[in-house]
Amino acid sequence: MSMSSSAQSPSVRPQPGALRLLAVHAHPDDEASKGAATMASYAAAGVEVMVATCTGGERGSILNPAMEANPAAKRDLAGLRRREMAASRDVLGVQHRWLGFMDSGLPEGDPLPELPFGCFARQPLETAAAPLVRLVRSFRPHVILSYDENGGYPHPDHIMAHRIAVEAFHAAGDPERYPDTGAAWEPLKLYYDRAFNPERFLALHRALEEAGLESPYAARLAAVLESDSEGHQPPQPTHPTTTQIECGEWFDTRDRALISHATQVDPQGFFFAVSTDLQRRVWPWEDYSLIESRVPAELPERDLFAGIR
Repeated sequence: MSMSSSAQSPSVRPQPGALRLLAVHAHPDDEASKGAATMASYAAAGVEVMVATCTGGERGSILNPAMEANPAAKRDLAGLRRREMAASRDVLGVQHRWLGFMDSGLPEGDPLPELPFGCFARQPLETAAAPLVRLVRSFRPHVILSYDENGGYPHPDHIMAHRIAVEAFHAAGDPERYPDTGAAWEPLKLYYDRAFNPERFLALHRALEEAGLESPYAARLAAVLESDSEGHQPPQPTHPTTTQIECGEWFDTRDRALISHATQVDPQGFFFAVSTDLQRRVWPWEDYSLIESRVPAELPERDLFAGIR
């Protein structure tokens, strides 16, 4: 169930001397809404970039009203989301692997229902982490990107994606752990993504107000906690921004990757409420927290490979 397929993108064999970046995501579309411009910019500069997607998004909802009547979305959402992921991968210019786990869904109600049997979030940690450790040992990334302890927002699959990324970062370099998953490889840096950085939303909000434009962030900022595109309110981040990657020229690429996920992303929705020109002027970065580094690090950073190059 949890083995990655060798037919999903070009060979995983790393190129000698190349810098390599691995981003761990819970569902197809997460790679487009979190760090997409960063990945596209590094890929264009010759860095080998790999996205690992933990689940197929089988239990997701159709979030774009224009896709409600689409027969493929009704008949085979999982298959359609795989095709959307392939399109996003090609837009970003990255490699991709499915880790092969079942979407846990987002439990709702009071009391919350149990998660489905066999889903990703119910796996024992070592079972869930093993295919990622295998991928780390074959792709040999220098840098791993993940979510924070709350998953960016508290979806059970996001939280489990965080847990296995941290586990793989620590375990992949230990030849005694996860036997039969390849030769040990020790990544050098672990970052948490800050896609929902409140400072960014506040800066954009103020710029819109100064321009006399309506801000889509007003109500959320008034509530202090910034909602994500589905209306959930993640806990306030506990890790400061240490690293900003200037990638404004890749915001259009990011948006094309987002639009590739037609079942999940409304082109008239949250992600496109502010023009890319204003975003480039006000906040032309994507933000990260450096959590662990096995090389000397001087903060703040402007490069995920600082200390490695």
